[in-house]
Amino acid sequence: MVAGRLRRRATFQEAVMIRDPDGMLIQGWEDRFTLWCHVHYLRGSEAVMQARLVSKSPAILTIRASAETRAITSEWRAVIDAVIFDLKEDPRPSEDGACLEMLGEA
Repeated sequence: MVAGRLRRRATFQEAVMIRDPDGMLIQGWEDRFTLWCHVHYLRGSEAVMQARLVSKSPAILTIRASAETRAITSEWRAVIDAVIFDLKEDPRPSEDGACLEMLGEA
């Protein structure tokens, strides 16, 4: 992945449990880090067409590999240009190993 293709800012958030004033547990999201990424929207397959019928947009998110990005799991989400991408898989290394790729659904 060429650095010039990483044009979008993505904020990765992890799910956390928070206690409200009444003592009830509420799931919230906490920002972990923000970095540059590339978003490649998928198209053409039957599964992608089905997702679009229910207003979902599957995409491959590509980010640089680092110690902190290797901590991302499928339970996290990414916020890119005010669009929330739920991560559907744990990040996997790209062919050259310099980047991580993951499937997200907006």
